[in-house]
Amino acid sequence: MNARSCPCGLPKSYAECCGRYHSGTAAAPTAEALMRSRYSAFVRQDAAYLLRTWHPRTRPTRLDLDPGMRWTGLEILGTGDGSAFHNTGTVEFRASYRGGSLHERSRFERVDGAWVYVDGEFPAQS
Repeated sequence: MNARSCPCGLPKSYAECCGRYHSGTAAAPTAEALMRSRYSAFVRQDAAYLLRTWHPRTRPTRLDLDPGMRWTGLEILGTGDGSAFHNTGTVEFRASYRGGSLHERSRFERVDGAWVYVDGEFPAQS
């Protein structure tokens, strides 16, 4: 990945991919796009975006990100619903970081037409 490519792993620049969601000039059209943009926000330490895209029902009052955390890649393992035609969706993913990985099945809902992260579960490692 070069310095200008998007951290989410899609073959686009950050500006034409997740950057436009982070800046607020566009909204993620699918649950997967929101999940990818949230991963990129973790990479870029953008706590404000993460809180803004968290469901009001489950959003923490603050988010302290570890400045030493180095995310190294995102792999989408599966999706369920979450398109422009749905109000809920799930995205299962593996996010790698220096020294390990996080495997989560995240739930998303629409609030006022925008996708937001609700919560996640951690599937048993196989």
